[in-house]
Parts: sequence; C-alpha cells; structure tokens
Amino acid sequence: MIRQTLRNPALRKRATQFGRLVRHSAVTPRRGQTHKPRLATNGELAVTFIGHASFFVQIGGQSVIVDPNFARWLFVLKRLRRPGLRVVDLPSIDVVLVSHAHFDHLHRPSLRAIVNHNLRTRGVAPAIILPTHVTDLVSDLGFSEIIELDWWKNSRHGNLTITHVPSRHWGARILKDTHRGFGGFVLKSGKQSVYHAGDTAYFPGFSEIGRRLAPELALLPIGAYNPPQFRNVHTSPADAMRAFIDLKSRWMVPMHYGTFRLSHEPVDEPLQLLDREADAAGVKDRVVVMEEGVTRFF
Repeated sequence: MIRQTLRNPALRKRATQFGRLVRHSAVTPRRGQTHKPRLATNGELAVTFIGHASFFVQIGGQSVIVDPNFARWLFVLKRLRRPGLRVVDLPSIDVVLVSHAHFDHLHRPSLRAIVNHNLRTRGVAPAIILPTHVTDLVSDLGFSEIIELDWWKNSRHGNLTITHVPSRHWGARILKDTHRGFGGFVLKSGKQSVYHAGDTAYFPGFSEIGRRLAPELALLPIGAYNPPQFRNVHTSPADAMRAFIDLKSRWMVPMHYGTFRLSHEPVDEPLQLLDREADAAGVKDRVVVMEEGVTRFF
C-alpha cells in the first residue's frame, strides 16, 4: 500500500496534504472552555454546542444528543477546541442521534460513555436513532433501543417527533461499506423545531425540508470545503447561507468548523466568510455563533 502511494502522483499529493493537516493540528494549542449545561424547564427549547457537529438539545421535555464526539484526538488529528461539555455533567439522555457512520460523527467511545453515564444516573440506557445499515456499528454498546430510519420516516418519543431527512454526502465508514445510510434530522415538538443537517453539500433538498417540516432553528455545517472538490460533500459558508435561505428557518447556528482540522482552509476563515455572507443576505441578526458549552434558549 505504501509503495503504491509513493508511485501514484495523485495519492502522493494527498498523503503530503494530509501530513500538513496532522502537523498543523499537533502544534496548534487546544483552546476553549468546558461548561456545565443549563437545564430547560417547562418544555423550553435549549441548545448547547459541544463542538464539531455535536449538540445537546432539550426539546419537548426530552434530552437529545446529536453526533456526540468528546474525543481529544481523531486518530492522528488533534482536537483543537475542547468539548464544551463533559459527559458526567449531562442529565440522563433520552435519545441519541447519529447522522452517519463517519468516525467524526459516530464516535464509539463517546456513545459508550453516554450509555454508561445513563446507567449510573438513571438505570436505563438511552435509545439511539441511526440511518439504515448502521446498527452493526453500535449493537454492542448497550443502547436500550436501536432505531434505523429511511429518509422522511420518523420516530416518536413522548411529545417529540424525530424525522430523518436527506442530505448530499455518503455513509461509508471505511472504503467498501457504501451501503450505509446518511442524512440529517428534524426534531419537532409543538411549535419548537430543530434541523441538524449532519454532513452535507448544498443540494435542492434544503427547500424540500423547509417546505415539508419548516424547522425554526437550522444547525448547518460551514467547514471542510477546501480544496474545492470537497464542496461535493460539504457546504462552504456561502453554500450554508444559501441553504438557510432555502429552508426559511428563523435562526441559523453554524457547526462543523474549528474543532478538527479536516481540510485546508484557515481555521478562522469559515466564520469570517459566514459573517460576510450573512451581511450580504441581510440576516446577520438571525445567525447565532455559539460558544462551546454555553446553553442558548430559543
């Protein structure tokens, strides 16, 4: 494999570029602070950004965690921003959502830690909701229920309905398991609704999600877009702003930037470009950049 890489100019270039990411991550100081989440009362909608694509969402009296990843390292890539929360500071979790099987979104040690924390504090493990063909990756972690959903199918938990929605990405965890599903989620309880896009490029499906489910709050990725071909599977800040306009949501919260160095844009660039795009679109007052660990009530 190493000899093949050295002989192939394209593979050699990719290996060199990845080496730069690893070196940059290794020498960059880890920043950010860890906080304790504020807990919702009386059915409030509360969102806490943990980092990368991880969120703790309190909605409809349910505690939900999406794409939890508390890792200090993602293999050889150093985490550049500390997780905003510690697992031990979470309340018991009702439902865990995982958008797809990529290692930065389906992090098995983090999932296992949440199950064990629930068992210690509540005596019952949470349920987990996944795209299709992902159960085998979590079946040994102790979840009370494993639910796989196709696009546009939903699962109900108390007063909360969770709908799995399309995205433009791919679901393989390794090279050959391309059969695995992927997508985002819309959480809806009464007038409250939150859309977590998972990983995605821009695609016409944002308009359909907005039309069919009308999420009030959109959690949208803005990083990992350089080199340009990465935009086939990830949104740039301009793409994310276009998606926000298509969705017709009231609020946008950016994610998937700054935590792990997954691509070659400068670490600070995604938020700078998003600010510029929001200003041009006249929606700066509707874009909420969240500090890790600081709970926001909507």
